[in-house]
Amino acid sequence: MNFEVYDKKLSEIKADCEVIFVIDKNFEHKWVTDKKDLKLLNFKAEPEEVAFLPHLKKLYVGAKSLNHDEIRIAAAKAAKKLKKTGIKSVKIGTYIENCPITNIKAVVEGFILGSYSFDKYKSKKETHPLENVYMAKEDYSDKDFTIENAKKSIKEAKIVSLATNYTRDIVNHPPQDMTPEKLAEEAKKLAEENNLECKIYDEKYLEKNGMNAFLAVARASTNPPRLIHLTYKPKNPKAKIAIVGKGLTYDSGGLSLKPSDFMVTMKSDKSGACAVLGIIKAASEMELPVEIHAIAGAAENMVNGNAYKPDDILTAKNGKTIEVRNTDAEGRLVLADCLCYAQDEVKPDFILDFATLTGACVVALGEYTSGIMGHNKSLIKKILNAANASGELASELPFNRYLPKLLKSEVADICNISSSRYGGAITAALFLSEFIEEKNRDKWVHIDIAGPAFVEKAWGCNPYGASGAGVRLAIKWLQKEFVFHKKHS
Repeated sequence: MNFEVYDKKLSEIKADCEVIFVIDKNFEHKWVTDKKDLKLLNFKAEPEEVAFLPHLKKLYVGAKSLNHDEIRIAAAKAAKKLKKTGIKSVKIGTYIENCPITNIKAVVEGFILGSYSFDKYKSKKETHPLENVYMAKEDYSDKDFTIENAKKSIKEAKIVSLATNYTRDIVNHPPQDMTPEKLAEEAKKLAEENNLECKIYDEKYLEKNGMNAFLAVARASTNPPRLIHLTYKPKNPKAKIAIVGKGLTYDSGGLSLKPSDFMVTMKSDKSGACAVLGIIKAASEMELPVEIHAIAGAAENMVNGNAYKPDDILTAKNGKTIEVRNTDAEGRLVLADCLCYAQDEVKPDFILDFATLTGACVVALGEYTSGIMGHNKSLIKKILNAANASGELASELPFNRYLPKLLKSEVADICNISSSRYGGAITAALFLSEFIEEKNRDKWVHIDIAGPAFVEKAWGCNPYGASGAGVRLAIKWLQKEFVFHKKHS
């Protein structure tokens, strides 16, 4: 899909269809010229409501406001509607109520994210007819709103959106076609295409390096585990970032077997690993001035005679012993070793981990919101601000002094589940915290994406299935922290 911004009025641009966003039920906006038709259709300009007037070649989309997040959703809704038509080009005005540059990004992201579909396994493939989106600069005099800056914003928005769709694709692949080995091959391919360093380690490496928690989770599967490490190194990086992802390509629950209904969609348990691949893809293509290490633990949690068991005691890479009381609390075991690896091998300035870690996070925040946890309130606040600016929903789940006691084990250093059914998302994060060195506690943030990573209905600018959660959030944080601090971020 091609995007262009012209230093013209909207009326001067030729296209198959005009798209107009409307926030006022009275239709008070200069581009709304078809009030009688809209009233006849009983169009009320409700958020995500659509009115297509083919005889006038116009598509109206309701929006809650004209800020960047609402425009992104409205553009996604327009893209979905246009998919059912033969329209190849659209034109759209630049809405200045928030910031024209930011809103241009939102339009691009909305159209790309809203056009996504996963049809690899369908005999009849879907095609989107839309090829060109033209935006009108009009007469706006904002000094930052130049054609040159607009083109740069379009380029960035395309990179981030396509990286999000790339992440969606990997998550949506079924477990028979996206095993740990296949995920590692995908990482190798990404490294070749984006000129990244790539290291892939097998189960022998895990055993040799004492990553026994990770290894235990994987040992019942016929598909062996893989530790994935991609590195992006720009010249003179401003910081070194480790992004760590949980990559359970399938999770049956192990011997603590999930009910059959809960096993459906467990292909999505690799969403954290897929997110870190999407993040490093976008960061390298945007040439961000930070060194990034994408580390993913890929494994299957299955059942056979060699499966790890409740009551087992595992020794992690840092020497800490873990009493297993539930084999379905496996993601934290994989992440524990991967976090130790990241600290030992990378010695990063910041550590972010992404994981579909707990159903408790979904209970606490709902399907659409990621949980942000850690010890550094300032860093958490920055992550939350980045999430808000990127269009991802996130909320802090706070630590407190009493919850760590619930992870106490009588026979090992720590237990892999809490002794209480409450606060499960937080106690899971506190478990991970035990594998963060004291000197690194303020550098680390845990992002539980269990809610938004995979939802079985379309929402916002997201389709059925994988959303690519974490990619836009992380890139926005990297930009805000290391690239710019302007109001138009």
